[in-house]
Amino acid sequence: MPALPARSLAQLAAPLIAGELFDLVPDAVFFVKDRTGRYTAANQTLVERCACRSKAELLGRTVADLFPAELAARYAEQDAAVITYGTPVVNRLELHLYPTRRTGWCLTTKLPIRDAAGRIAGLVGLSRDLHVGGDSGAVPAPLIATVEYLQAHFADSLSPAELAARAGLAPAKFTRLTKRLLGLTPGQLILQARLQAAAQRLRDTDEAVAHIAHACGFYDHSALTRHFKAATGLAPLAYRQSARA
Repeated sequence: MPALPARSLAQLAAPLIAGELFDLVPDAVFFVKDRTGRYTAANQTLVERCACRSKAELLGRTVADLFPAELAARYAEQDAAVITYGTPVVNRLELHLYPTRRTGWCLTTKLPIRDAAGRIAGLVGLSRDLHVGGDSGAVPAPLIATVEYLQAHFADSLSPAELAARAGLAPAKFTRLTKRLLGLTPGQLILQARLQAAAQRLRDTDEAVAHIAHACGFYDHSALTRHFKAATGLAPLAYRQSARA
């Protein structure tokens, strides 16, 4: 997915967007960060979940100021991939833990913001709550368990039918459920998990592409290359070179 069209952080932090619009969406967290990871805009939901008294208390701070060290490190690493390399995060299923001790499943999207010269100036993010519980819009526990299993076993020879069986659902029903609640088909969930793992290895290790392909569940080097280029626009080695430039 491409970055947002060129615009300034000031435009995206305008009260109309950050204040008036996203303050009216209590089951979503909205934020804008600059290149240093400091919040430049946020909605009231994030303010409350971070136990801040006002937006003024939150703005200018980083995740290291607001979250436990382990969580802050994870969020900062994710932000760095977006800000440094322009790598978007799209509908990633996450379990969030806030300083208020509130926890909840959400789908997180983070996109790079570019200035008029095309340089990455920061990021904009949105985390939408997934309502786990007894209501009709809830995420069933078997689905959550299945996604957790996928995230831990993406290198295995998994199929959509196997995931459906693990969730205790017929394949067609499982597909409808994942598309409705997660916005992805089971096959897309599997591919997304594998591509995310491959991208991390390409950035952080010197492993051969063929080894990464095998470790991340792809049939071979060419399969990883084909899917990776379709998702990022770059072949694996080109992505590694760009990430380390």
